[in-house]
Amino acid sequence: MKLKTCTRLLFLWAMLLVPGLVLAQPPRGPLVVSPKVNADKTITFSYLAPTAKSVELSAQFEKGPVPMTKDAQGIWSVTVGPVKPDIYPYSFRVNGVTVMDPANVAFFPNERFKASLVDVPGDQPLIHAMRDVPHGSINYEYYPSMEGTTGSLVVYTPPGYDQNPSKKYPVYYLISGTTDTEETFFKVGKTNLILDNLIAEGKAKPMIIVMPYGNIAARVAEQKGGSKPADPTVRDGADAVKRANDFTTDLVSNVIPYIEKSYRAIPNRENRAIGGFSRGGGQTLRTAFNHMDKFAWVCAYSSYLSPQEMDGNFSQIVNKPDQTNKQLKLLWVSVGSDDFLYKGTVEFMDYLKAKKVNYKSLITDGGHTWMNVKTYVAATTPLLFQP
Repeated sequence: MKLKTCTRLLFLWAMLLVPGLVLAQPPRGPLVVSPKVNADKTITFSYLAPTAKSVELSAQFEKGPVPMTKDAQGIWSVTVGPVKPDIYPYSFRVNGVTVMDPANVAFFPNERFKASLVDVPGDQPLIHAMRDVPHGSINYEYYPSMEGTTGSLVVYTPPGYDQNPSKKYPVYYLISGTTDTEETFFKVGKTNLILDNLIAEGKAKPMIIVMPYGNIAARVAEQKGGSKPADPTVRDGADAVKRANDFTTDLVSNVIPYIEKSYRAIPNRENRAIGGFSRGGGQTLRTAFNHMDKFAWVCAYSSYLSPQEMDGNFSQIVNKPDQTNKQLKLLWVSVGSDDFLYKGTVEFMDYLKAKKVNYKSLITDGGHTWMNVKTYVAATTPLLFQP
């Protein structure tokens, strides 16, 4: 009798919970597959929004927004292209509001915007494609940073790192741009796959790659309960330089010691490289020029320092070019011809040439994009740590 009563009570309790369970489920609708890369390199994008008045596609391979059309189920779609094989950010504008693609798990890590990513494969695997080669590992690390905060890093270790515990490796410190995070070189730049493929082809030396978060001021504010400060409005203004110097302090005083304690890194300047994109490129140049005893390999992607800053803060670099050229095994500068930083970057190259400071350069098509960044990473990493 008691068993029957308990069973009835359990049944009634379960039935009472059912409405709550139903209410807790996300709204359902027709299945949406997006994006769909077609065999002819066209791409079909779709977005479920039955009550929306307008939906547009915004993609980095298009010159402007592309209107989408709605079907009877409320799914908005558009097919564009063919599109040149690469990885591109895109988003939707729904009634004027920018949103990610909810049907796509691949996204662009960024402080300011959240875009989705579409990968258009080549007829032959591109340098950033997943190939059947030995793969390295990606690790997320936390380290003691400035003002009592905890910093975050993404660290790539090359294939074979865990299998050969006695071997040590050179390290490439690789810094993302303004509003990017420590994940961007990994998730958008596919740096791990580029290195896997280059190492497998014998084109690059196995190396550790350390990807730090570049916005120290934002992290300090977040962890101290403050508001994220606005980005500097002048690239070489006092605020920008101070923040770059704070990043330099954090990298040299905190990140490098942490990495050389936690990983099998070769701890000398000949086996340390530093590089970065956009703001990260400016941080790269300022850090390297202030610490020539720390880095022998320097790569600036879509970035530069002005002649005024070079003359004022780094006269030791340009006034003794023979010494600089002996110290730097590589100084690399690259930019896209449509990049909004093209003019300043080319002026920087001309300045270095006039001062007889040796450098290698690459000017590509395209703008201030992560498509170009992947090209620069693939071009520079084979040069690093070579005799």
